[in-house]
Amino acid sequence: MKTTGFKMSAAFKQSVGGAALIAATACMTTSSALAAETVIDAIKGGKAYGDIRLRHESVEQDNAVDDATALTIRTRLGYKTGSYEGFSAVLEIEDSRIVAGQDEFTVGPTGFNPGEYSVIADPETTEVDQAFIQYKNDMVTAKLGTQVFTLDGHRFVGHVGWRQDRQTFDAATFVVTPADGLTVTYAHLYGRNRIFAEAADQDSKDNLLHIKYKLEPVTITAYAYLLEDDFGLDATRDTYGINVTGALKLDDIKLLYTAEYASQTFENDGGADFDTDYMFLEGGVVINGVTGKIGYEVLGSDDGNFGFGTPLATLHKFNGWADIFLGTPDQGLVDTYVSVSTKIGPGKFTAVYHDFTADEDTPTVDDLGSELDLVYALKFGKGYNAGIKYADYSADDFAVDTEKFWVWVGLSF
Repeated sequence: MKTTGFKMSAAFKQSVGGAALIAATACMTTSSALAAETVIDAIKGGKAYGDIRLRHESVEQDNAVDDATALTIRTRLGYKTGSYEGFSAVLEIEDSRIVAGQDEFTVGPTGFNPGEYSVIADPETTEVDQAFIQYKNDMVTAKLGTQVFTLDGHRFVGHVGWRQDRQTFDAATFVVTPADGLTVTYAHLYGRNRIFAEAADQDSKDNLLHIKYKLEPVTITAYAYLLEDDFGLDATRDTYGINVTGALKLDDIKLLYTAEYASQTFENDGGADFDTDYMFLEGGVVINGVTGKIGYEVLGSDDGNFGFGTPLATLHKFNGWADIFLGTPDQGLVDTYVSVSTKIGPGKFTAVYHDFTADEDTPTVDDLGSELDLVYALKFGKGYNAGIKYADYSADDFAVDTEKFWVWVGLSF
């Protein structure tokens, strides 16, 4: 059993150092006595918070490795200071442990039970989850340090919160609201803190620009995500896109719609040079508390050689919960799906059916299988939550039959 202990990375030191410099500069704007007193008041006037989740996960796959079972508990404890002259700070620690010796699973990047079981990507770890300084006024929110940062419903940039060790970024982020309905977000990411403790963390030079304008009943979003790997082969992945989403109320019926298109260029020092496209169409209706949706998502392929990718996304949220398509196949991916969700008792039930095909057929790869996903989740008491979830992927020309099952209980305070 491998445990990743607490370590302070160079990126974390850099973020904390920069944050300390900002805080010091702010304090210099007043007399030292007054600044010390008010900063201390801000620290004392903060709020502690936490989140605990105990989860059982099992995986059965039609392959040579053994079925996997895990029982893990994730504890996240944090403290957010009060505000002084618009400045505040957050420090948050995250810990994930195996419970009752239920450790029959593989976590490849960390070297835990390599090649023995199916993968359950929840390594044991204790680490700094967030540590940042924030400045906020009526128009601008700026953060410097290790932080959770998400965009676009997590399709391109997410925190992968489904896993016990979620994804964060070492970053400088700015959110500006210069006019009613208009939000401009810019982020420079210099570190990607992945879900495998420190084993798969990556240095980067990512620049993200996101512009959203709400013009009822439509929201229009334009974005440019310029990713630059600073590890292994130097590589760039530049994505430019536009999204239109909205809702229309007709008496007791609500109509939902989304359309999105993006183009992507990938290049690396090894000579790779690919151009791919992304398209997403979704329509939905809400009637008497029941929401039904039909969706069509295309992660395109460059002549069957390379697929459109979203490496910073919360990938579990998309293209099936069995996590078969965490990486887009070279042939691309077309996901046609239907979903139904409604409240049942104190919780919410959702069912999703996916049909997967290749964007660019090859002689051996065309039908990429299908999947049924089911989940029931509820909140109860003061801060408690629980749920049960199931994913059943049926393979065809790609991957293998896979079943996954989860049950969890959590507490937030």
